[in-house]
Amino acid sequence: MLHKSQVFFWLLVSFLSGIFAASVFNVSQVFTYIGLIAAIGLIGIFGYNKNYNGKLFLAGFVGIAFLFGVVKFNPANFNNNRLDFFTDLKASDKNIEVVVNGYIEDEPVNRGNRQEFVLRAKQVIASDKIVGVNDKILVTTGSFPKFVYGDFVSTRGVLKRPENFGEFDYVTYLKKEDVKTTMFYPKISGPDGYYDSLIYHNMGKLEKVKINLYQRIFALKDKFEDTIDKSISEPNASFINGILLGTRQNISDELKEAFNETGTTHVLAISGYNIMIISWAVLSGLVYFFRRRVAFWLSVTVIVLFTILTGASASVVRASIMGLVLLFANGYGRLYNPKNSIIFAGAAMVWLNPFTLVFDVGFQLSFVAVIGLMYLYPYLDSKLSRVLPILFPSEKQNRGSSISQPNFLNFGEIGTKLKEITLMTLSAQIAVAPLLLYYFKNFSLVSLPTNVLILPLIPAAMFTGFISGLAGMVFLPLGQITGWFAWAITTYQLTIIKIFAGF
Repeated sequence: MLHKSQVFFWLLVSFLSGIFAASVFNVSQVFTYIGLIAAIGLIGIFGYNKNYNGKLFLAGFVGIAFLFGVVKFNPANFNNNRLDFFTDLKASDKNIEVVVNGYIEDEPVNRGNRQEFVLRAKQVIASDKIVGVNDKILVTTGSFPKFVYGDFVSTRGVLKRPENFGEFDYVTYLKKEDVKTTMFYPKISGPDGYYDSLIYHNMGKLEKVKINLYQRIFALKDKFEDTIDKSISEPNASFINGILLGTRQNISDELKEAFNETGTTHVLAISGYNIMIISWAVLSGLVYFFRRRVAFWLSVTVIVLFTILTGASASVVRASIMGLVLLFANGYGRLYNPKNSIIFAGAAMVWLNPFTLVFDVGFQLSFVAVIGLMYLYPYLDSKLSRVLPILFPSEKQNRGSSISQPNFLNFGEIGTKLKEITLMTLSAQIAVAPLLLYYFKNFSLVSLPTNVLILPLIPAAMFTGFISGLAGMVFLPLGQITGWFAWAITTYQLTIIKIFAGF
């Protein structure tokens, strides 16, 4: 007889399997109905007669959970929005322009000679008719003027459905962000006072609060980034802004190529991989000074503040949730059976966005990195402690040792923390390597040693960089003084990357 926690685990796995199957295959309604009848039949037959195998009774519920995943994905995949009526409109083989009023819902992305932003459309004006909508449009426009989050704009142009190019499924990539319509190089202006006030008046209170809150967050982010630029010299400042805020537009092409060649580009993106390492490293460091429960809640606070500072985008929020799950499992000593926590967090995020499971690489990296840290890290720690007990002492050996021991490799608590950070870096890197190889079709032979050498110091670089930016916002010379430590750490990391990129 399976334990309740095991039943819960397999139900969630079945739900995710249903999402996966519907994402990859076209699961028809006929199959769904037949499967539902079969599952209910299993429950009815084996639930009524207790002499039959209980596993077949459970199989009925597992089948229903699987079909529930299929049903959850299909409506999200084929759901239309009100903008569909206005997309690809033509008259006499000429595209028909429409006017869309709304506000910029995400931080614009600078791509050299152009910028992209997500427009939350609230009104469409076509043929003197005003239609209320509430959908997203990906707008591509010139690099100037610069737009910011929360700007109310009026765009005049042609609405189009996105198209795939090459082997890249661009349509699904946008669909997972709930974007099904695009607009290229429209005429953009601020809406007139009437439409501006009308749009704002018709918004809900939560939407207004969100706009005001995010405008302050992004303004704070811009000020913080500017302070880093003034406190730390280049290219270190751009590197710190990359690992702290995910911005990389100021990083030189030469340095970006070095990151690509060494397989370390992921450190410049605010992804689950980074947050997994950060959350574990922060908790490991704080446990040295505080009780485990206190260190846990301080670590949670750090991750939440970090998420807010980066703008709290959907990908960062998902990564942070996985980081918090890891913190909970480690902080409350539940590492003996973490699979339910991991699978529940994953299922909850997939429930909110069914496209996440198959089409969101960041989510997959987050998920696999957690599994690597949960399972691979203890295995490596145990094996290496047996093979190299001096270099990788076990917990029992650490408790019995002292800093005054003559062996310089076994230097007590500090050595233990460095060992933990190094092994968790190695564990996460090994776990995500197959995904990186699958998606990017290459694997750098120097990736593993480079990551092992630089990633253990990423938390220190982020911490000193954060302190420098925070202090500089209060008093710039103080930020420049504290920024020297961030500069020293990142100089070492950038040197390592450049050396290995030259092999």
